[in-house]
Amino acid sequence: MTMRHAPVSPKLPVLMHGADYNPDQWLHDPKVLEEDIRLMKLAGCNVMAIGIFSWAALEPTEGEFRFQWMDEVLERFQQNGIYAWLATPSGARPAWLSAKYPEVLRLEANRVRNLHGMRHNHCYTSPAYREKTAIINGKLAERYAHHPAVLGWHISNEFGGDCHCGLCQDAFRTWLKKKYGTLDALNMAWWTNFWAHTYTDWSQVESPAPHGENMVHGQNIDWRRFVTDQTIDFCKHEIDSVKSANPELPATTNMHMIEGLDYRKFSRVLDFVSWDAYPTWHKGNDDIELGASVAFYHDLYRSIMQKPFLLMESTPSLTNWQPVSKLKQPGMHRLSSLQSIAHGSDSVQYFQWRKSRGSSEKFHGAVVDHAGHEHTRVFKDVAELGQSLADISEVTGASTPAETAILFDWDNRWAVKDAQGPRNMGIHYEETVIKHHRALWEQGVPTDVIGSEDDFGPYKLIVAPMLYLCREETGRKLEQFVENGGTLVATYWSGVVDEHDLCHLGGFPGPLRKTLGIWAEEIEGLYDEDSNGLSMLADNELGITGRFEAHEICELIHAEQAEVLGTYTDSFYAGRPALTVNRLGRGKAYYMAARHKEDFLLAFYTSVVSQAGVARALESELPSGVTAALRTDGETDYVFLMNFSGEAKRVELDGRGYRDVETGQVAEAIVALPVNGITVLKRKANPAGTAS
Repeated sequence: MTMRHAPVSPKLPVLMHGADYNPDQWLHDPKVLEEDIRLMKLAGCNVMAIGIFSWAALEPTEGEFRFQWMDEVLERFQQNGIYAWLATPSGARPAWLSAKYPEVLRLEANRVRNLHGMRHNHCYTSPAYREKTAIINGKLAERYAHHPAVLGWHISNEFGGDCHCGLCQDAFRTWLKKKYGTLDALNMAWWTNFWAHTYTDWSQVESPAPHGENMVHGQNIDWRRFVTDQTIDFCKHEIDSVKSANPELPATTNMHMIEGLDYRKFSRVLDFVSWDAYPTWHKGNDDIELGASVAFYHDLYRSIMQKPFLLMESTPSLTNWQPVSKLKQPGMHRLSSLQSIAHGSDSVQYFQWRKSRGSSEKFHGAVVDHAGHEHTRVFKDVAELGQSLADISEVTGASTPAETAILFDWDNRWAVKDAQGPRNMGIHYEETVIKHHRALWEQGVPTDVIGSEDDFGPYKLIVAPMLYLCREETGRKLEQFVENGGTLVATYWSGVVDEHDLCHLGGFPGPLRKTLGIWAEEIEGLYDEDSNGLSMLADNELGITGRFEAHEICELIHAEQAEVLGTYTDSFYAGRPALTVNRLGRGKAYYMAARHKEDFLLAFYTSVVSQAGVARALESELPSGVTAALRTDGETDYVFLMNFSGEAKRVELDGRGYRDVETGQVAEAIVALPVNGITVLKRKANPAGTAS
């Protein structure tokens, strides 16, 4: 494993700090640019994402290009040591394009074509849209690909959504023909004899629609896969159109909503991953749960390419589109921003630099408020963070040495939500994954979030919550992982369907049955007011005692080869197995038959982590609400202690000789963390580059 990765750009080999910048909104007032440059330097900002949604300013009418304003901005950046992520403007097309080429506008699932407006209201398949994006992108590349202030390409903005027009239907059928070859194979994979929906001609196949077919689960999941592939193909089209001028300039696209696209597959065309994070801090006065959740997503995006990512957007204060837009309490801007660095980011960037004067995001947080000066609480927070990022920039490029991984597949997520199974009022797949991740986060266990196609070899512990969609190949890989000495944790509702969303025959958990040593006969969904219990057997190998609540989902299983560690306490299945372990080869596989709450998960994973020999960032007990994260370059470990508890806390170090990265001072044996406090420490790394 590479311990120190090359910086995203050799032009700026430090932690990056900046924002989305929209000077095209202020072309009527040249003084704004001059003032912005002054304020950027004052805030310790060294990079801006520029040109997002600027198509109309760059090409006001078809074939008429205006680059003077961009020339001036980049020239001023160069003179002042500020760099740019130069965006392709495809996220929102100009009105002239929609008017002249209406095919670029999307058809929604209801088969109604959208009017001009909004963002991402375009068809990725449209030849006209691809032609026009290639032209504007090519002009930008020709002019700026070798500009000294340009770090790389910011491709479009937050790809998402789907189009159901005739062009996309034809592309979907072509995609299906390539995948299945024949209609017979398609009909079998989709099980279309259900409700007599067998297709007899390719022209009959349509995308899912609210007023048409939407109950064929194999069709639903293939449409989502197609939309991902089509979006990636369009993204590649954009990258090709800018890289022709300078292949060395890196390209990324900022990821955001994970609902519609399998972002892991974007690694095929991107040079690095970036994403946009907007947590709702201080909701219900519990930032521990949210801190753990955000950590999961940071780990997910870092793991996609197994190297540092960039936090491309966050808010320096609040948003304006969430149900409630709360301000960040004192210290939270620093804590939440450095949390991204702790989990593998090499940047903290914001939406937005200067608040827009009008339209839908005029009240969204920004570094520069409508007041237009630096004398604000938010600007002070940003400037202080800029200094902190400069002080800890030696962490740039350091890796995360994870020995634990959580298995999280997008198509499994889609299939679980589509299943119409035990709890249609809320199957809570993603929440479950995050709860298992939280039990590791609370112990300071570095954790990757991987897919079933990734290499399992580097890990000692793999957690696979609700692996409902489990391919035969994935089953074999997990079996081999356990046989080779790994520890696997699996749960209820696993090994149920294959890659076509067809149920495995012969008993669940299908391809995992041998590895787990159990047969899952039935599954029961519980109402919110219902509960069952798990009673741990005496002298069990985990050393856990007592009774724990089970809620929402309980599975009735038979222990075949597995050993029973705990049983149900209630209902007609009281006394039946609820928690098991199976030994296979040199490893072991645990199975949770029921959904449990945080108390059991923390007790369980504390024991499993210890038995599996998994390294923690800090080998000492962490107070509730405090976590530790680790990055290393193989010679120096960087340990981030973060306090999300809402109370002042004290952390005892493990005696390995620490220094404070920001001050250079030797750290005390006990570190005091204020409310929303974070401390960055360093120590000499072990020769293996791990935490233990």
